[in-house]
Amino acid sequence: MGRVNGRATVAKARMTGFAGVLVALVCADAAQAAVAEEHIQQPYPVRAQPGETLRQALNAATPITVNGQRFHGYTRWNVRWTFRWWREASGRCTITEVTTRLRTEVQLPELRSATPAQQAVFDRYLPALSRHEQGHVQFGRDAAQAIDQGITALPAAPDCATLERQANALGHRLLREHTEREKQYDRDTYHGASQGAKLE
Repeated sequence: MGRVNGRATVAKARMTGFAGVLVALVCADAAQAAVAEEHIQQPYPVRAQPGETLRQALNAATPITVNGQRFHGYTRWNVRWTFRWWREASGRCTITEVTTRLRTEVQLPELRSATPAQQAVFDRYLPALSRHEQGHVQFGRDAAQAIDQGITALPAAPDCATLERQANALGHRLLREHTEREKQYDRDTYHGASQGAKLE
């Protein structure tokens, strides 16, 4: 999270995890996994007026509000997974294929008009802000990989209903774990300030 008042005005990033499961019967074979990634950039325009600080211009322009606070950057990530199984004659069930999808959306400012001094401050600020947001993107990527690999590695279960419950429970647990790590990342970096994403 970031602050619009105080020494640091930085990015806020938040993960939103959602899992959907589709199960089908396929031929028995070695389990295969894949993560498909989709990354979307959503810049918002900023027009700084002469005489105002860059912080004032960004605070006025940002469309990002969380819990009543304005932020200059925001990251959302969403993980979904599907899997296929093979049911043996005995009823035992084995994962044969996992497909995991990661979708990220990053909002960052785009300076459309500014004085040379404002532009210079922005040119220092934006790369740090972007690096902080990419850190949040990486948590989504890590979560997707962990879910993909974790479900792929599940051992056979006595029946397919049990296997489905185990796979989904694992996916949701990994989402929660990565969400907590992401919150700690914001605490450790003071929401990007220690990475240079701060305005005086």
